[in-house]
Order: sequence, then structure tokens, then C-alpha cells
Amino acid sequence: MGDSLEQLSTAIGLLDTKFGNHKLSSLYKTKAWGNTEQPDFYNQVIIYNTSLRPQQIFEITQQVEKNMGRERKEKWGPRFIDIDILFCGSMIYYSDVLTVPHPQLHRRRFTLEPLCELAPQFLHPVKNFSLKDLLRLCKDDLAVERI
Repeated sequence: MGDSLEQLSTAIGLLDTKFGNHKLSSLYKTKAWGNTEQPDFYNQVIIYNTSLRPQQIFEITQQVEKNMGRERKEKWGPRFIDIDILFCGSMIYYSDVLTVPHPQLHRRRFTLEPLCELAPQFLHPVKNFSLKDLLRLCKDDLAVERI
């Protein structure tokens, strides 16, 4: 919702204050995923080096979303920002509110494209495939446009 590019920029700035320097993918545009009766989505992957645990990272990202006006009303519904934790290095982590690696990332081309831009050889610790191979095997046919 709102100016998506401005929302992404704001989120990155807020995350940088918590995590420091980052490596940033290009920006990607796709049709809405899940609830398709929405404007196009903009996606970007950010890599941070941090010693924080997944739960701490999750709490920070949730606070950034909340500070930016996110309200969780419906699954895949319109939102100002959506920050997902895709990986924490090669760590595997499960809790009631967080699973790392993200359990659906291997099924979503809009996630795999920017991940492959930054780390194509990274090995998914659960699937045991490189990101490049996961992208090649991905059955999601939603067009992903690099901006």
C-alpha cells in the first residue's frame, strides 16, 4: 500500500540502524502472490551480517513493520511492508512464530530471483540444493521483472 518504493527505502533505512551494513539485490516487480486482487508487489533481498539470534531478528523486523503502519488483518492482504527472514546463515530454526529457512521460499520465484542475484551457490540447509538449483527447479510461473 502507498508508495512501495518509498516504503522499501524506509524499511531498509530502519533495518540498517539495527543491523549495520548490507548487501542489497536489485528491485524486482511481480504480480501479487496469494491474494491476486492487489497492485503489483516489489521485492528485494537484503543480506546482513549479524550475531543476533533468529528470534531477536524477528522481533526487530516485526517492530519495523509495526512502526511503518503494518496491521495484520488478513493473510496475503494489502500491507505497507512485509519483511521475511529467509535464512540465518545455515541455521535451521523452528518456533511457534518463526521458521528459518523460510518454509515457502523454494516455491516462490520472486524470492529466489533476488536471492540468486546475491548468492546463487548458497546451499539451502534443509533442501540441500543451491539457490541457483532451487530457482531452476521452481514451478512458480509468476513473472518476475528486474527493475
